[in-house]
Amino acid sequence: MFKCEVCGKEADKHHIVYRSQGGVDFPINFKYLCPEHHRGKNGPHKNRQLDLKYKLELQEKLEKILVKEFYTIDELVTLLKINKGMLKRLLREYKLYKEGYKKADIIYRLMGKKVYTKDMLENYCDFIANF
Repeated sequence: MFKCEVCGKEADKHHIVYRSQGGVDFPINFKYLCPEHHRGKNGPHKNRQLDLKYKLELQEKLEKILVKEFYTIDELVTLLKINKGMLKRLLREYKLYKEGYKKADIIYRLMGKKVYTKDMLENYCDFIANF
């Protein structure tokens, strides 16, 4: 049984980068959230600002974990706890250098082929203008 990272109640797995966005199953792409903090009005599915915050946190974690410029599949399996076959499929469209795959390509792919910036969070407006 998982506990909600916000309130401690019984929780489900939440994919930070959703599968529909190209996210995959690996431990740091999960947050454990109770129904209210997962799909409630203050959860990442209905609160875009919180969703961006979680994505930025994930991207920063990946940048801290991946300290080298290149990685082999085996190194990534060990560091990120991702299935080897899945990693090979994810990275097949990226150039494999003799040293391995580029850190930037790995992070880009694991983030659903998107780069998140703090500006996105700071400049986010949660309203719809009426014209």
